[in-house]
Amino acid sequence: MKRLIVLALMGLSTLAVADDLKVAQQQPAVEHYTYATDLDIAKVISVSPVADVCDVVPAQMTYEDHQGQRHILEYRVMGNGCSNG
Repeated sequence: MKRLIVLALMGLSTLAVADDLKVAQQQPAVEHYTYATDLDIAKVISVSPVADVCDVVPAQMTYEDHQGQRHILEYRVMGNGCSNG
């Protein structure tokens, strides 16, 4: 009986790993923005929150281009933690 439980759990963990791999394969690679980057943004899906620090920090935008392809663009922004005096 214990062997059946162990086998069942191993089967479930294998399915979970397969699902994780499937999601990772569907996730587009992160593209890093430069001034030469040619952007084709048809629809912004999401933008990451900006950190509350007084420094330049990375941010990400997920968007779809005009052909429906999803992209993740990483760029640099000034944090929200700077005060004006």
